[in-house]
Amino acid sequence: MARLDIERQTQLEPLRMEYAKEQISALGYEVSEHDGNELRFSHRGKIVKFFPYSGWATGATIKDGRGLRKLLNQLKSSKQ
Repeated sequence: MARLDIERQTQLEPLRMEYAKEQISALGYEVSEHDGNELRFSHRGKIVKFFPYSGWATGATIKDGRGLRKLLNQLKSSKQ
């Protein structure tokens, strides 16, 4: 399904990518960009994918869901 507002996405996506990358890296993860709209990092030996524009996170070692803050909270709680 295509985005409804492509112009808005092209404006906001780079900002969200950079912010999300900084926040995840601050927790000690090595983050890489993939296809220009996806961040990937390893968590407990499995790949986690995060799509900053939509806020969707998915991976075998996390509970899939939407929102950077929810992802960061999961990562913080799993490090303890």
